[in-house]
Amino acid sequence: MFDAYSGLRLGIKLAAILLFLTFVGLMFGELNLMLLLGVIALLGWHYRQISRLNFWLWKDKRLTPPQGRGSWEGIFNGIYRLQGKNRRRVGQLASLLGRFRQGAEALPDAAVVLDSEHNILWCNKLAQLILGFVWPQDNGQRIDNLIRHPDFSAYLKSGAFQQPLALASPVSDARLLEIRIMAYGDRQLLLIARDITRIHQLEGMRKEFVANVSHELKTPLTVLQGYLEIMQGMEEENSPKAKPLKLMQQQTERMQSMVEQLLALSRIEDASDINLSSRVDMDKLMQQLKEEAKALALNNYQVDFSWDKGLNSHGDELQLRSACINLISNAIRYTPPGGKITVSWRRVATGGLFSVTDTGFGIAPQHISRLTERFYRVDNARSSKTGGSGLGLAIVKHALSHHHSELSIQSELAKGSTFSFVIPNHLLSSPH
Repeated sequence: MFDAYSGLRLGIKLAAILLFLTFVGLMFGELNLMLLLGVIALLGWHYRQISRLNFWLWKDKRLTPPQGRGSWEGIFNGIYRLQGKNRRRVGQLASLLGRFRQGAEALPDAAVVLDSEHNILWCNKLAQLILGFVWPQDNGQRIDNLIRHPDFSAYLKSGAFQQPLALASPVSDARLLEIRIMAYGDRQLLLIARDITRIHQLEGMRKEFVANVSHELKTPLTVLQGYLEIMQGMEEENSPKAKPLKLMQQQTERMQSMVEQLLALSRIEDASDINLSSRVDMDKLMQQLKEEAKALALNNYQVDFSWDKGLNSHGDELQLRSACINLISNAIRYTPPGGKITVSWRRVATGGLFSVTDTGFGIAPQHISRLTERFYRVDNARSSKTGGSGLGLAIVKHALSHHHSELSIQSELAKGSTFSFVIPNHLLSSPH
């Protein structure tokens, strides 16, 4: 089809018209006049075709272009062909958009698409339900005009969307939402809102249950421990009851320690609004940790301490001390006698690094990601012998989260482990 409208064929047609006009002009002896009239007629015909095309583009409501003739036939047919391609492309895009919207509507979360100015471009039905949007009336509205909450406005303005924001739903204060914002495409944002009311309620119930049970267990354990001490004092050393009483005493002490750790974990979890402006004297803290570590080691381990003098921190001293002593006691507990424990506190590029390195049993890679879970223990039998409860690293995890830090674990079986965390630069302070 394209060959019929090639430049060569169009040139041949034009040459044939000029030859015909020349022949007629020579026949009547008016060559110039005939050529002029022919060119004027040809221009008039072309302007007529341009007028038809212009009328169809701007005024005619028909989808198909007018029927072309001569050299314009290729132009009109080409436009018709492009129309067909565009219609198929639009149909494909419409189908793709329809599938995207169906998928977005099937999401279990509210989804809102925003432009770079935080104006709403689209939202699904769940966003209308839990965020109170009205579609399409809210199309083009700034989202902070519809979600009027100081925390959300500050979150949106900060542009730091690495962590989610917990917020009461604009529809109901009893409903708690977790809001995440992600950048994508051409400077667009995707807001995802998830209803976490039930999860929040269950978490609150769990914390309350653990705290209540721990408090209730504390009194009977103290009574049992007291009577066991009395009974041990009444028995002779070689008495057949001495060994069972000793084992009962050990297990009671272990339960007592677990209750204390559960209570400590509950206190740390509840203390979400700690005062990060309070200054912690790390020189003094490290000296205390050194004395406690030596007491725990009982001359069975080589314990080395080193720290940068005057490198202090801001935060909660009790929580930081709890995190540090748990890491040290774990290193001693899971290192065979004669091993070496190295504790350090020093400045690095990202802040202050606290690390505890041991020459203990080491940890298999598949266990490392789960070590901070409550009651998770790599080896139950070994933990029972060493008195481990599986709560120490959970305490460390929560204490560090309040100080904008995370626990890092590096370990190799039969060679030892390194537990460390970094207090970020904005929480470090210089000595007064």
